[in-house]
Order: sequence, then structure tokens, then C-alpha cells
Amino acid sequence: MKEKVKKIIYICIIIILTIILIFLFQKIYNSLLQRNTFEKNAINFAEKNEKKIFSIDKVIFFSSCDSKNKTSSPTNFTIENLYTYTDIALFINNNSDENTLENTLKDVKINNIKFTKQPELGKPNLYYKSINNFAKSELEEKNLIEEVLEFEVVSKDEADLSKPLLYNNCANPITLSYINQNIKTDYTMTDTQNPVTYNGKLLERCQIQLDEIETEISFDIEIENNKNQKFKTSVFLDIPYKNNNETIYNGNYKLTKDTQFNFYRYE
Repeated sequence: MKEKVKKIIYICIIIILTIILIFLFQKIYNSLLQRNTFEKNAINFAEKNEKKIFSIDKVIFFSSCDSKNKTSSPTNFTIENLYTYTDIALFINNNSDENTLENTLKDVKINNIKFTKQPELGKPNLYYKSINNFAKSELEEKNLIEEVLEFEVVSKDEADLSKPLLYNNCANPITLSYINQNIKTDYTMTDTQNPVTYNGKLLERCQIQLDEIETEISFDIEIENNKNQKFKTSVFLDIPYKNNNETIYNGNYKLTKDTQFNFYRYE
């Protein structure tokens, strides 16, 4: 009889302890859940209410193709260094109608260039491109970006835009050119009855598939404003050659893309 009573008491104690543990667990879980929810809401609130000083909201692309050297004879055409070029214009938005120390440029540079997807054919590089030559075939090795591209920032109305230069009020875009060289070289075409067109049509003529030259590129843009505050964003771009209706095979391919590259302040 005593053993039976002890057993019942023991079971009751276990049940009570189990109930207490479940209660405590639920209380701790609810507390952690509320804290996590609060932190998420606080972060979202901060992000929504954080003042956006600089952003890149639009990028324009122009893609075409050319050959560095061309030789012809009565019986054939020979292409040397077949290359594609995609000119890129990135528009910095200072998100204000007024120019202040906070939203005007003092220093701008591009660094940390990476090809996150390499093309199967060719040798890709990123170049500075003068806005005066935007959408024109140009292969200037002096404009190759080795590691860092630093822009001169000016406030005067007239400036030499043939070199890396930006107006401090963000009036002109950053202009670059992605060039993929040596996609084919010493390539001979014997069809001399059809004239050779030195643009995107040449890719199809040389039997280049667009998926063989697909490329993804990334780089960082750093800004210092006139309050000596520093901002940074990472830009990720797919080099465009086609959509559902058009391709570079038509001669060239143009694309205007809305983007959301927001600069965050890090210093």
C-alpha cells in the first residue's frame, strides 16, 4: 500500500514538473519571439526611415560588335580579334532638388571589379568610356581599368569629358565599357557575295552563340561627399545581348534598366 502511494506521489510530481517546464518553455519562447519580432520591426523601421543620400536608379546599356583588324581578298574576308563591347551608363541620384554639402560629390572611385560569370569565349575587361564616344566602337587600351578607377570631380560648367570626370551635382553619369576581345581571331569567311557588316550581325556571321559570351560583372562604387562622409554600394550587372524580341544579332542591342543600388554610409 505504501509503495502504491509513493508511486502515485512520484507520478504527480513528474506531471507537475512537466507542466511547469512546459509553461516556462512557452514563456521563454514567447519572450524570444517577441524580441525577435521587435528587432525585425526596428530594423525595418530604421531602413524605411533612413535618409537615402545617393543611389543608382537607372542603368543604360548599348551592346554591339566589331573587329580590330579586317583583311579582304577577292575570295574571302579574314577577321582578327572579333570583340563585343557593351557601353554602360550608371546614373547617380543625389535624391534632392537642392545641392548641399551632404548630397554633392567630393570623391568617387570604382574598385573590386569581378567577373562573377566568365564568358566561354574571349577575354573580358572593363574600361572607362568617354560619354562623347558612348555607343561607338572604341578599343583604347589606355582606358583599361586595372584595379581602381578614380574620377576627377568638378563643379564648373565646361569640363573635359574625355577623361574620368564627374560633376559634383551628379549631372553626368558614370560611363564604362565592358569589352570581350578575341572571341574569334584569324577567322576566314569565304562568302564574299554578302558584304560584311561590322556590328552585332558579325557575331551571327562568325557562328557565335550568345550563351557562349554571357557575362556577369560586379564592382564597388565609393563616394565621399563634401561633409567628408563616405558611402559605398556594390553593383551587379548581367551583360545584356537579348530579350524576348530583340538580340544583338540585329546589329546592336539597347536596354534601359531600373535598378536599386543604394549607397550606405560606412564612415
